[in-house]
Amino acid sequence: MNSDQLCDLIVDALDDVKAKDIVKLDVHDMTTVTDYMIIASGTSNRHVKALVDNVAEKAAAAGHKPIGVEGEEGGEWVLLDLQDALVHVMLPKVREFYNLEKLWSFPERDDVVATDH
Repeated sequence: MNSDQLCDLIVDALDDVKAKDIVKLDVHDMTTVTDYMIIASGTSNRHVKALVDNVAEKAAAAGHKPIGVEGEEGGEWVLLDLQDALVHVMLPKVREFYNLEKLWSFPERDDVVATDH
């Protein structure tokens, strides 16, 4: 299973448990840590945990055992590391505060000019 197929599996698993506002970011040109970041919101701490559990279960069944999980205790922001993809599931207020979509989405800019100093 390649990175794109893993992302499809993750998005489907999140959708199965009614995740809100699922976003897939291709970050392979920005970092060597992972190829994709998938960000989604849950409606409560329990929902966040259920979303992450479903993704971990489906990924493991497909041969992608999670490397690690962080934040399950609080349930406001849980990070699931599947190596080729990092899954961030958050409560809406946490997601709005950290705004990972903006942080990891650098727009192409044609107006940047290199200067000699």
